[in-house]
Amino acid sequence: MSEDIITMTRRELGRYQMIERSLKKEITQAKAAELLELSERHVRRLVKRVRLKGLCGLVHGNRGRPSPRKMSVEMVERIVSIIAERYPDFGPLHAAEKLWERHKVRVSREKVRRIMMAKGLWRRRRRRKEDHVWRERKPHVGEMVQMDGSHHSWLEKRGPRLVLMGYVDDASNRVFGRFYDYEGIYPAIDSLRRYIERYGLPQSIYLDKHSTYRTSRQPDTEELLRDEQAQTQFERALHEVGIKAIHANSPQAKGRIERTFGTFQDRLVKEMRLEGVSTCEEANRFLDVYLPKHNRRFMKEPLRPQDLHRPVPKSLNLDDIFCLQGIRTVNNGYIIKWTSRTFVLTRPSLTLRRQKVVVREWFDGRLSIRFKGKELEYKEVDMVRPKPAVRVFAIKVRRKPPKYIPPPTHPWKRGPVVLGLR
Repeated sequence: MSEDIITMTRRELGRYQMIERSLKKEITQAKAAELLELSERHVRRLVKRVRLKGLCGLVHGNRGRPSPRKMSVEMVERIVSIIAERYPDFGPLHAAEKLWERHKVRVSREKVRRIMMAKGLWRRRRRRKEDHVWRERKPHVGEMVQMDGSHHSWLEKRGPRLVLMGYVDDASNRVFGRFYDYEGIYPAIDSLRRYIERYGLPQSIYLDKHSTYRTSRQPDTEELLRDEQAQTQFERALHEVGIKAIHANSPQAKGRIERTFGTFQDRLVKEMRLEGVSTCEEANRFLDVYLPKHNRRFMKEPLRPQDLHRPVPKSLNLDDIFCLQGIRTVNNGYIIKWTSRTFVLTRPSLTLRRQKVVVREWFDGRLSIRFKGKELEYKEVDMVRPKPAVRVFAIKVRRKPPKYIPPPTHPWKRGPVVLGLR
């Protein structure tokens, strides 16, 4: 009996003690049922088992037997072979999703995790302790959008190294993105315009201090007269469409988009590997299909239902905003300088001398010069400066001066001077 008691659970042992007291007539079966929080019928059933089998009558009949719902060894081996062959670097959740999506094997994430850990296909990664204050999400969609560029080997060794320009809504975690060859003014402006055309104008954009988004130069004279700070082309475009630019002081401050990039660098890279994506164009076409599924999987319910994205006003011409723009002065020769290029006005006028004109250059190569909203005709010229003449300089040779020989009349060669005494 001692061995049976050792293998019994505390609950079973408590029931046995109570049933034993009932058999000894110390308490009634009704009282035993009340103390065990069971029905009297079940207590009578337990008493009958104890009379027939003794202590073993209280042990559950399925103890020691395999569960009828236990996964078969063949199925476990099939899952291990699929993961080892096609998804060796996938996490348990991602692997479970691919097993159902591509192989019609429905397994829970926890079961896949246990199998992968038992077979050495995955190891638990311990997260380091958080050392910054958690910021709550904005309550409304469109109230703040976090934007950044992620440099990564998105195509691994199948294609060039790309940059993902990503946008994450702070309230709903909705993601928008597009691949480019580099992170600069064109990818920033082009991706922002695509975001605006799809969702509208957000209230603010949270950025880092990349040179594309924030300049370190001092304001020029025109900006000082307008009481403005120096702006980049991207900040100027945000200001003209009415979007507030907020610059983060650390990567942790815009942690939502940083964590999203971490998820993409784990999941998106593997998804594009499975589809054989090898070029930037194919990657962007794949994003159009992948992002809706990703958003359905990872989007959050915002605290407030209102969407604060604004439609683009009809008075705004986005073509005149999303371009390179600057103010130049027409010199007395009706010549305008723009980014190491020289333009001369073909229809000059005395009223244009020393006047300020607006120069706009689009990313497809088009260029416009306007004065008070009127287009000016121009042509580009090459200012070839004559090479300076080579000046020949006479080389003076420094010679050692000859040795000086004093003449015989030199005071040094005179005899000693005798001073007379009086």
